Amino acid sequence: MKYVFKLRSYVPLIIIFAVIVGFVIIKAAITSNFLSASLMLDFMAGFFLVFGGFKLIKLPAFAEAYGMYDLIAKKFKFYGFIYPFIEIGLGLMFLLRFEVITAAWITLILMIINSIGALNGIRDKKVLMCACLGTVFKLPMSFVSLGEDVIMAIMAFMIIWG
Repeated sequence: MKYVFKLRSYVPLIIIFAVIVGFVIIKAAITSNFLSASLMLDFMAGFFLVFGGFKLIKLPAFAEAYGMYDLIAKKFKFYGFIYPFIEIGLGLMFLLRFEVITAAWITLILMIINSIGALNGIRDKKVLMCACLGTVFKLPMSFVSLGEDVIMAIMAFMIIWG
């Protein structure tokens, strides 16, 4: 079965991204801090906290869906159960500006692994559900999913070598 891109499928993702960006802009306006590094850290914090939170809503279903394409979760099923907590931990680290370089390294490594898994799923033309928002929403695995991972990896790279 071949995947056909439908923008309607991504409405929840678009809304969530818009809300995260909105909060980042509001925080920047309140604190009068529009430095790109600060905006990036706040976006990454929001991304990980929101996306990790959605994964917890139906944790067993997320772990199963994630295990269909993630390189680590395919081999170690328990990883799918701890991954949302890793994301939430990273979100808190970015939000609190705690060990930011360490958080950026972890993010870079995880997003590269996630990108490879997403790329493999896309390349194999498998119709998989993206587990980026857990299984609360039915989002198809696509280049949008890959794009999320790549953008987060680029931001992590910028923090490390910025």
